[in-house]
Amino acid sequence: MTVPSVPGVLTDAHVRQTAASIALAQEPSGAIPWSPGEHVDIWNHVEAAMGLLVGGEVDAAERALNWVPTMQRADGSWPIKIVLGEVVDDRGECNVSAYFAVGLWHHWLIRRDRSFVEQHWDSVRRGLDWVTSLQVPFGGIQWTPVDDLCLLAGGSSIFQSLRAGLALADLMGEAQPEWELAAGRLGHAVRNHRDLFADKSTFSMDWYYPVLGGAVRGHDGLDLLAQRWPDFVTPGYGARCVDHKPWITGAETCELVMALDALDDHDRALQLFTDMQRLRHPSGGYWTGVVYGDADQGDVFWPGNLETYTAAAVILAADALATTYGTGTAGAGIMRADSLPSVPDLPMECDCVLATSRR
Repeated sequence: MTVPSVPGVLTDAHVRQTAASIALAQEPSGAIPWSPGEHVDIWNHVEAAMGLLVGGEVDAAERALNWVPTMQRADGSWPIKIVLGEVVDDRGECNVSAYFAVGLWHHWLIRRDRSFVEQHWDSVRRGLDWVTSLQVPFGGIQWTPVDDLCLLAGGSSIFQSLRAGLALADLMGEAQPEWELAAGRLGHAVRNHRDLFADKSTFSMDWYYPVLGGAVRGHDGLDLLAQRWPDFVTPGYGARCVDHKPWITGAETCELVMALDALDDHDRALQLFTDMQRLRHPSGGYWTGVVYGDADQGDVFWPGNLETYTAAAVILAADALATTYGTGTAGAGIMRADSLPSVPDLPMECDCVLATSRR
Protein backbone atom coordinates (compact mmCIF):
# COMPACT_ATOMS: atom_id res chain seq x y z
CA MET A 1 0.00 0.00 0.00
CA THR A 2 1.01 3.62 -0.49
CA VAL A 3 2.87 5.14 2.45
CA PRO A 4 3.16 8.93 2.35
CA SER A 5 6.34 10.94 2.15
CA VAL A 6 7.10 14.65 2.35
CA PRO A 7 10.03 15.41 0.02
CA GLY A 8 12.99 16.94 1.81
CA VAL A 9 11.48 16.20 5.23
CA LEU A 10 10.40 12.56 5.62
CA THR A 11 10.76 9.65 3.23
CA ASP A 12 8.26 6.80 3.11
CA ALA A 13 10.89 4.69 4.91
CA HIS A 14 10.92 7.25 7.73
CA VAL A 15 7.13 7.05 7.99
CA ARG A 16 7.24 3.26 8.05
CA GLN A 17 9.83 3.39 10.81
CA THR A 18 7.64 5.73 12.85
CA ALA A 19 4.64 3.42 12.42
CA ALA A 20 6.83 0.49 13.52
CA SER A 21 7.70 2.43 16.69
CA ILE A 22 3.99 2.60 17.53
CA ALA A 23 3.57 -1.11 16.86
CA LEU A 24 6.42 -1.88 19.27
CA ALA A 25 4.46 -0.21 22.08
CA GLN A 26 1.25 -2.15 21.35
CA GLU A 27 0.13 -4.52 24.09
CA PRO A 28 -0.84 -8.15 23.33
CA SER A 29 -4.51 -7.21 23.66
CA GLY A 30 -4.17 -4.69 20.84
CA ALA A 31 -4.23 -1.67 23.17
CA ILE A 32 -1.77 1.15 22.47
CA PRO A 33 -0.63 3.05 25.58
CA TRP A 34 0.89 6.52 25.46
CA SER A 35 4.21 4.72 25.89
CA PRO A 36 5.00 1.24 27.26
CA GLY A 37 3.68 0.92 30.81
CA GLU A 38 1.61 4.11 30.63
CA HIS A 39 -2.15 4.35 30.39
CA VAL A 40 -4.42 3.99 27.38
CA ASP A 41 -7.20 6.37 26.47
CA ILE A 42 -9.46 5.53 23.56
CA TRP A 43 -8.96 8.83 21.70
CA ASN A 44 -5.17 8.60 21.53
CA HIS A 45 -5.41 4.85 20.98
CA VAL A 46 -7.61 5.39 17.90
CA GLU A 47 -5.26 8.11 16.65
CA ALA A 48 -2.36 5.67 17.03
CA ALA A 49 -4.31 3.05 15.07
CA MET A 50 -4.83 5.57 12.28
CA GLY A 51 -1.09 6.26 12.24
CA LEU A 52 -0.35 2.55 12.06
CA LEU A 53 -2.69 2.17 9.10
CA VAL A 54 -1.17 5.06 7.16
CA GLY A 55 2.32 3.78 7.95
CA GLY A 56 1.62 0.36 6.49
CA GLU A 57 1.15 -1.57 9.77
CA VAL A 58 -2.26 -2.88 8.73
CA ASP A 59 -2.45 -5.91 11.03
CA ALA A 60 -1.45 -3.88 14.08
CA ALA A 61 -3.93 -1.14 13.15
CA GLU A 62 -6.80 -3.59 12.85
CA ARG A 63 -5.89 -5.32 16.11
CA ALA A 64 -6.00 -1.88 17.72
CA LEU A 65 -9.40 -1.03 16.27
CA ASN A 66 -10.76 -4.48 17.14
CA TRP A 67 -9.74 -3.90 20.78
CA VAL A 68 -11.80 -0.71 21.13
CA PRO A 69 -15.27 -2.34 21.48
CA THR A 70 -13.94 -4.73 24.14
CA MET A 71 -13.67 -1.77 26.55
CA GLN A 72 -17.08 -0.23 25.76
CA ARG A 73 -19.65 -0.21 28.56
CA ALA A 74 -23.32 -1.10 28.34
CA ASP A 75 -24.36 2.57 28.11
CA GLY A 76 -22.16 3.06 25.03
CA SER A 77 -19.37 4.99 26.77
CA TRP A 78 -15.68 4.26 27.27
CA PRO A 79 -13.69 4.99 30.44
CA ILE A 80 -11.15 7.78 30.47
CA LYS A 81 -8.11 5.79 31.54
CA ILE A 82 -7.07 2.13 31.24
CA VAL A 83 -3.80 0.55 32.39
CA LEU A 84 -2.91 -2.96 31.21
CA GLY A 85 -6.57 -3.75 30.64
CA GLU A 86 -7.75 -2.43 34.01
CA VAL A 87 -9.91 0.69 34.26
CA VAL A 88 -8.28 3.22 36.58
CA ASP A 89 -10.62 6.15 35.86
CA ASP A 90 -14.15 4.99 35.13
CA ARG A 91 -15.66 8.32 34.13
CA GLY A 92 -17.13 8.18 30.65
CA GLU A 93 -15.60 10.93 28.51
CA CYS A 94 -17.54 12.20 25.52
CA ASN A 95 -14.59 13.18 23.34
CA VAL A 96 -13.01 9.77 23.90
CA SER A 97 -16.28 7.95 23.31
CA ALA A 98 -16.94 9.71 20.00
CA TYR A 99 -13.59 9.27 18.24
CA PHE A 100 -13.99 5.62 17.24
CA ALA A 101 -16.21 6.93 14.44
CA VAL A 102 -13.28 8.86 12.95
CA GLY A 103 -10.97 5.86 13.18
CA LEU A 104 -13.48 3.55 11.54
CA TRP A 105 -14.25 6.01 8.73
CA HIS A 106 -10.52 6.50 8.16
CA HIS A 107 -10.12 2.72 7.89
CA TRP A 108 -12.93 2.61 5.32
CA LEU A 109 -11.31 5.34 3.24
CA ILE A 110 -8.04 3.44 3.04
CA ARG A 111 -9.11 -0.22 3.05
CA ARG A 112 -12.66 -0.11 1.61
CA ASP A 113 -13.47 -3.14 3.76
CA ARG A 114 -17.22 -3.02 4.30
CA SER A 115 -17.22 -6.11 6.49
CA PHE A 116 -14.86 -4.34 8.92
CA VAL A 117 -17.23 -1.38 9.12
CA GLU A 118 -20.20 -3.70 9.63
CA GLN A 119 -18.34 -5.47 12.43
CA HIS A 120 -17.90 -2.23 14.39
CA TRP A 121 -20.87 -0.13 13.31
CA ASP A 122 -22.98 -1.00 16.37
CA SER A 123 -20.17 0.10 18.69
CA VAL A 124 -19.88 3.47 16.93
CA ARG A 125 -23.65 3.90 16.96
CA ARG A 126 -23.98 3.21 20.68
CA GLY A 127 -21.05 5.50 21.44
CA LEU A 128 -22.44 8.47 19.53
CA ASP A 129 -25.91 7.92 20.95
CA TRP A 130 -24.41 8.20 24.42
CA VAL A 131 -22.36 11.28 23.51
CA THR A 132 -25.30 13.19 22.02
CA SER A 133 -27.39 12.45 25.12
CA LEU A 134 -25.05 14.79 27.04
CA GLN A 135 -25.58 17.87 24.86
CA VAL A 136 -26.49 21.01 26.82
CA PRO A 137 -28.82 23.84 25.74
CA PHE A 138 -26.19 26.15 24.20
CA GLY A 139 -25.00 23.28 21.97
CA GLY A 140 -21.87 22.14 23.77
CA ILE A 141 -21.45 18.59 25.01
CA GLN A 142 -20.45 17.84 28.58
CA TRP A 143 -16.95 16.50 29.14
CA THR A 144 -18.27 13.69 31.37
CA PRO A 145 -21.64 13.01 33.04
CA VAL A 146 -20.17 13.98 36.42
CA ASP A 147 -18.19 17.07 35.35
CA ASP A 148 -20.45 20.02 34.64
CA LEU A 149 -18.42 21.69 31.92
CA CYS A 150 -17.97 21.58 28.15
CA LEU A 151 -14.52 21.65 26.57
CA LEU A 152 -13.90 23.60 23.38
CA ALA A 153 -11.14 21.37 22.01
CA GLY A 154 -13.11 18.27 22.94
CA GLY A 155 -16.31 19.64 21.44
CA SER A 156 -14.50 20.54 18.23
CA SER A 157 -13.24 16.96 17.97
CA ILE A 158 -16.73 15.61 18.68
CA PHE A 159 -18.02 17.73 15.79
CA GLN A 160 -15.66 15.84 13.48
CA SER A 161 -16.66 12.51 15.05
CA LEU A 162 -20.36 13.17 14.53
CA ARG A 163 -19.77 13.95 10.86
CA ALA A 164 -17.72 10.76 10.52
CA GLY A 165 -20.59 8.93 12.21
CA LEU A 166 -23.02 10.39 9.68
CA ALA A 167 -20.77 9.23 6.85
CA LEU A 168 -20.73 5.72 8.30
CA ALA A 169 -24.50 5.84 8.79
CA ASP A 170 -24.96 6.69 5.13
CA LEU A 171 -22.67 3.82 4.18
CA MET A 172 -24.70 1.47 6.37
CA GLY A 173 -28.02 2.85 5.10
CA GLU A 174 -29.13 3.77 8.63
CA ALA A 175 -29.99 7.47 8.86
CA GLN A 176 -29.16 9.14 12.17
CA PRO A 177 -31.02 12.48 12.19
CA GLU A 178 -30.34 12.99 15.91
CA TRP A 179 -26.61 13.07 15.21
CA GLU A 180 -27.08 15.60 12.43
CA LEU A 181 -29.12 17.77 14.77
CA ALA A 182 -26.51 17.47 17.53
CA ALA A 183 -23.68 18.26 15.11
CA GLY A 184 -25.50 21.32 13.77
CA ARG A 185 -26.01 22.69 17.28
CA LEU A 186 -22.45 21.84 18.34
CA GLY A 187 -20.91 23.41 15.24
CA HIS A 188 -22.90 26.59 15.87
CA ALA A 189 -21.66 26.69 19.46
CA VAL A 190 -18.02 26.24 18.42
CA ARG A 191 -18.33 28.99 15.82
CA ASN A 192 -20.37 31.49 17.83
CA HIS A 193 -20.28 30.71 21.56
CA ARG A 194 -16.73 29.77 22.44
CA ASP A 195 -17.08 31.87 25.60
CA LEU A 196 -19.62 29.38 26.97
CA PHE A 197 -17.10 26.53 26.99
CA ALA A 198 -14.76 26.08 29.96
CA ASP A 199 -11.88 28.56 29.77
CA LYS A 200 -8.80 26.59 28.73
CA SER A 201 -7.42 29.43 26.63
CA THR A 202 -3.87 29.00 27.91
CA PHE A 203 -3.72 25.73 25.95
CA SER A 204 -2.98 25.84 22.24
CA MET A 205 -5.51 23.06 21.57
CA ASP A 206 -8.34 25.45 22.44
CA TRP A 207 -6.94 27.86 19.86
CA TYR A 208 -6.60 25.62 16.79
CA TYR A 209 -9.08 22.80 17.44
CA PRO A 210 -12.15 24.68 16.16
CA VAL A 211 -10.32 24.71 12.81
CA LEU A 212 -8.93 21.17 13.03
CA GLY A 213 -12.32 19.69 13.95
CA GLY A 214 -13.91 21.37 10.94
CA ALA A 215 -16.37 23.79 12.54
CA VAL A 216 -14.38 26.91 11.56
CA ARG A 217 -12.85 27.01 8.10
CA GLY A 218 -11.99 29.43 5.29
CA HIS A 219 -11.28 33.07 6.11
CA ASP A 220 -12.80 32.66 9.56
CA GLY A 221 -10.32 29.89 10.28
CA LEU A 222 -7.36 31.96 9.09
CA ASP A 223 -8.55 34.91 11.19
CA LEU A 224 -8.94 32.67 14.24
CA LEU A 225 -5.39 31.34 13.94
CA ALA A 226 -3.98 34.82 13.31
CA GLN A 227 -5.40 36.08 16.61
CA ARG A 228 -3.01 34.09 18.78
CA TRP A 229 -0.29 32.92 16.41
CA PRO A 230 2.47 34.86 18.26
CA ASP A 231 1.26 33.45 21.59
CA PHE A 232 1.66 29.83 20.56
CA VAL A 233 4.13 29.52 17.67
CA THR A 234 7.89 29.77 18.09
CA PRO A 235 9.68 30.12 14.73
CA GLY A 236 12.13 27.33 14.11
CA TYR A 237 10.54 25.07 16.71
CA GLY A 238 6.78 24.65 16.38
CA ALA A 239 3.72 25.11 18.58
CA ARG A 240 3.75 25.48 22.34
CA CYS A 241 1.43 23.38 24.45
CA VAL A 242 0.59 26.37 26.65
CA ASP A 243 1.05 30.06 26.03
CA HIS A 244 3.15 30.85 29.11
CA LYS A 245 5.88 28.17 28.94
CA PRO A 246 8.69 27.60 26.41
CA TRP A 247 7.61 24.02 25.79
CA ILE A 248 7.14 22.93 22.18
CA THR A 249 5.11 19.72 21.79
CA GLY A 250 5.15 17.50 18.74
CA ALA A 251 1.51 16.42 18.76
CA GLU A 252 0.18 19.97 19.04
CA THR A 253 2.54 21.13 16.30
CA CYS A 254 1.41 18.38 13.94
CA GLU A 255 -2.25 19.02 14.70
CA LEU A 256 -1.67 22.69 13.90
CA VAL A 257 0.00 21.53 10.66
CA MET A 258 -3.18 19.65 9.75
CA ALA A 259 -5.36 22.63 10.69
CA LEU A 260 -3.28 24.85 8.38
CA ASP A 261 -3.46 22.25 5.63
CA ALA A 262 -7.25 22.25 5.97
CA LEU A 263 -7.15 26.02 5.35
CA ASP A 264 -4.89 25.56 2.28
CA ASP A 265 -2.11 27.36 4.16
CA HIS A 266 0.39 24.81 2.92
CA ASP A 267 3.58 26.85 3.19
CA ARG A 268 3.25 27.49 6.92
CA ALA A 269 2.10 23.91 7.46
CA LEU A 270 5.21 22.55 5.75
CA GLN A 271 7.50 24.90 7.67
CA LEU A 272 6.09 23.86 11.04
CA PHE A 273 6.32 20.19 10.08
CA THR A 274 9.94 20.68 9.09
CA ASP A 275 10.74 22.55 12.29
CA MET A 276 9.32 19.87 14.60
CA GLN A 277 11.57 17.17 13.16
CA ARG A 278 14.12 18.12 15.83
CA LEU A 279 11.95 15.86 18.06
CA ARG A 280 12.65 12.76 15.97
CA HIS A 281 14.49 9.93 17.72
CA PRO A 282 16.81 7.56 15.79
CA SER A 283 14.30 4.76 16.46
CA GLY A 284 11.67 6.60 14.40
CA GLY A 285 9.69 7.63 17.47
CA TYR A 286 9.27 11.22 18.61
CA TRP A 287 9.94 12.93 21.91
CA THR A 288 6.83 14.47 23.47
CA GLY A 289 8.32 17.94 23.42
CA VAL A 290 11.30 20.20 23.91
CA VAL A 291 11.89 23.00 26.41
CA TYR A 292 13.91 25.71 24.71
CA GLY A 293 15.69 28.91 25.59
CA ASP A 294 17.59 27.88 28.74
CA ALA A 295 20.92 29.70 28.63
CA ASP A 296 22.67 27.02 30.69
CA GLN A 297 21.14 23.75 29.49
CA GLY A 298 20.09 24.63 25.97
CA ASP A 299 17.19 22.68 24.49
CA VAL A 300 15.96 19.80 26.67
CA PHE A 301 13.59 17.04 25.56
CA TRP A 302 10.82 16.86 28.16
CA PRO A 303 9.34 14.65 29.38
CA GLY A 304 11.76 11.89 28.47
CA ASN A 305 9.18 9.75 26.66
CA LEU A 306 8.56 8.72 23.07
CA GLU A 307 4.77 8.94 22.99
CA THR A 308 2.75 6.92 20.50
CA TYR A 309 0.23 9.70 20.00
CA THR A 310 3.00 12.07 18.92
CA ALA A 311 4.26 9.52 16.40
CA ALA A 312 0.72 9.08 15.10
CA ALA A 313 0.21 12.83 14.73
CA VAL A 314 3.44 13.04 12.72
CA ILE A 315 2.27 10.28 10.36
CA LEU A 316 -1.17 11.83 9.86
CA ALA A 317 0.37 15.26 9.26
CA ALA A 318 2.77 13.74 6.73
CA ASP A 319 -0.17 12.15 4.95
CA ALA A 320 -2.05 15.46 4.85
CA LEU A 321 0.97 17.32 3.49
CA ALA A 322 1.71 14.58 0.98
CA THR A 323 -1.45 15.50 -0.89
CA THR A 324 0.27 18.77 -1.84
CA TYR A 325 3.94 17.87 -1.73
CA GLY A 326 4.05 14.14 -2.43
CA THR A 327 1.68 11.18 -2.62
CA GLY A 328 -0.78 10.60 0.21
CA THR A 329 -3.09 7.75 1.08
CA ALA A 330 -6.81 7.63 0.40
CA GLY A 331 -7.29 8.78 4.00
CA ALA A 332 -5.11 11.87 3.66
CA GLY A 333 -8.11 14.21 3.77
CA ILE A 334 -9.51 12.92 7.07
CA MET A 335 -8.80 16.23 8.86
CA ARG A 336 -9.73 18.32 5.83
CA ALA A 337 -13.11 16.55 6.03
CA ASP A 338 -13.11 16.02 2.26
CA SER A 339 -15.28 12.91 2.60
CA LEU A 340 -17.55 14.03 5.43
CA PRO A 341 -21.10 15.35 5.00
CA SER A 342 -21.82 18.96 5.80
CA VAL A 343 -24.31 19.76 8.54
CA PRO A 344 -26.52 22.85 8.92
CA ASP A 345 -25.77 25.60 11.42
CA LEU A 346 -28.48 25.16 14.07
CA PRO A 347 -28.79 27.85 16.78
CA MET A 348 -31.74 26.10 18.41
CA GLU A 349 -31.68 26.83 22.14
CA CYS A 350 -28.81 29.27 22.49
CA ASP A 351 -28.87 33.04 22.99
CA CYS A 352 -28.98 33.60 19.22
CA VAL A 353 -32.50 32.22 19.10
CA LEU A 354 -33.53 34.02 22.27
CA ALA A 355 -32.29 37.33 20.85
CA THR A 356 -34.17 36.75 17.61
CA SER A 357 -37.38 35.90 19.45
CA ARG A 358 -37.26 39.20 21.38
CA ARG A 359 -37.23 41.33 18.23
